[in-house]
Amino acid sequence: MEHLKGSQRKYLRAQAHHLKPLVMIGAKGVTDQLLGSVDLALTDHELIKIKFGEFKEAKKEISAEIALATHSEMIGLIGNIAILYRQHPDLEKRKIRIP
Repeated sequence: MEHLKGSQRKYLRAQAHHLKPLVMIGAKGVTDQLLGSVDLALTDHELIKIKFGEFKEAKKEISAEIALATHSEMIGLIGNIAILYRQHPDLEKRKIRIP
């Protein structure tokens, strides 16, 4: 997946506005189970929100680490919520069409 343009990121942030966070980062931080949950959520939904319950001071670095580990792209960081996107590899199963 190539990097997204600013206008595409803006479109995805607008699409994510109504979404609820699917993954919470708690006291254990980034674990294999957390990365597995994020990977599964990205496969199912393509666009997800991750809420920081803990590690709020390092949310930027942790979000980038999760994006790198799951081969996704960080769309934005609003408050204590990160928005990640990964396009589904199967063309027919894609839910989001980026302009």
